[in-house]
Amino acid sequence: MTTLENVELNEEGFIVNAADWTEELAGALAEKEGIALTDAHWTIINFCREKAVDSGAAPTLRQISKGAGVTTKDLFKLFPKGPAKKVAKISGLGKPEGCV
Repeated sequence: MTTLENVELNEEGFIVNAADWTEELAGALAEKEGIALTDAHWTIINFCREKAVDSGAAPTLRQISKGAGVTTKDLFKLFPKGPAKKVAKISGLGKPEGCV
């Protein structure tokens, strides 16, 4: 099992080395955010990771909503209080552009 103690995080909680990301780490990051990952979460996480490979950046909220086929309202239910930032963090991606 991966713990957050084994991975370097920046001051905002994003992993420093993207190569350190694993599904187990995603679970630990999600738990730290108060999120228990479900299949719906994994659909979004996997979409974001694939999109980042193509574009080189974490997707925006609109890109996630359109690309993963989930409403913005549902994104906020799955990843409360800043879904684009939280899903990027849990997905092992950098902070999305435009996020505070």
